[in-house]
Amino acid sequence: MAAKKSPAKKSVHASQAKPAVRRESPAPAKPIGNGKDRFVIIRAGGRGERFWPVSREKTPKQLIRLLGERSFLQQAVDRVLPVVPAANVLIITNAAQVGEVRRQLPELPKDNIIAEPVGRDTCAAVTLGAALVGARSSKAVMAVLPADHVIPEEKRFQRVLRDTLDLAAREPVIVTIGIQPTEPATGYGYIHTGPVLATPGGKAYKTAFYQAERFVEKPALEKAVEYLASGQYRWNAGMFVWSYATVAAGLKEHQPDMHEACQRWLTAATKGGTALQRTLATEYPAIRKISIDYALLEKARNVVVADGSFAWDDLGAWPALARHLPADANGNAAVGDLVQVDASNNIVYDGRTRARTAITLVGVKDSIVVLTDDAVLVAARGEAQKIKDLVRKLAQDPRHQALV
Repeated sequence: MAAKKSPAKKSVHASQAKPAVRRESPAPAKPIGNGKDRFVIIRAGGRGERFWPVSREKTPKQLIRLLGERSFLQQAVDRVLPVVPAANVLIITNAAQVGEVRRQLPELPKDNIIAEPVGRDTCAAVTLGAALVGARSSKAVMAVLPADHVIPEEKRFQRVLRDTLDLAAREPVIVTIGIQPTEPATGYGYIHTGPVLATPGGKAYKTAFYQAERFVEKPALEKAVEYLASGQYRWNAGMFVWSYATVAAGLKEHQPDMHEACQRWLTAATKGGTALQRTLATEYPAIRKISIDYALLEKARNVVVADGSFAWDDLGAWPALARHLPADANGNAAVGDLVQVDASNNIVYDGRTRARTAITLVGVKDSIVVLTDDAVLVAARGEAQKIKDLVRKLAQDPRHQALV
């Protein structure tokens, strides 16, 4: 964890350009609304192509059980229910997956599961989520979370989530939860953190908050090593917290077209019935594809980083699964009946639902072997990112489109 700097702490408002330093300790800011105004939006529309052949378009990574008896999406909902009521958890998915999402989450109201007509990157999904929440409460504060992360330290995560929701309700800030790096990973974006921020009116949080200095794209290894050693960088995990008023103001300033869309979608959502679905079907395909990072966070001056001091993993591809599975003496991580001779550092996953037989390897090293009822994947462990290319190739061949 980055060491706290000795100069006078800045107010949480210090994330804005050239902030004034507080000369006194005002009364603590009062939160906007109350517990009923707390919402969680979970983005669950990804395709999870790098986990093919287990992950498919209709049942992607977030909807399958790779670790444990619950899917990643179910685990994501389970984690937030101690913080917000089920009625305030919304899922944004797509038309191909909405049926399975509703089947897996019967505890959520049907209207809380919304399908995007087409994928338009994270800015559109966030804007849609803001419109849905704003239609329910103008005083709302919301967390926007991915559906496919592994967070084994749930209570620590919930503590951070509660603190960030409270801060976002008190202050007009955009909060991003940054994960403390544990290795010089080159597959994640990074956030350069500034000084530790004093909390509003001296309110005590167990979570440390930092000024966000800048966002950095996936770095080369040399830079990642430097970032890790400095202690001043966090992984960008794509977890954001803000009030409806704050995100609406941010969109209005930096993405006026999206702000106008947000207001139209809010109006449609307020009408109820099929008004929102009709509006989205007409407007969504024309929305510009852009991530919320580029569209808002990298431009805004009121971004605060919450210290995500909990165990976290983003399972981006099959090699990441090995971090959560026991390995044999040769480094083979397997789900299934593996019998091997002189095989090492392999990942083996038996996803078959019938006729599961032994999987045997001889002299195979650094490979990925995955079996399902209708497909077999064998890939070099270091080439896992290219599985996306394989999926695209399968989709182009009429003989194999059913495998996608």
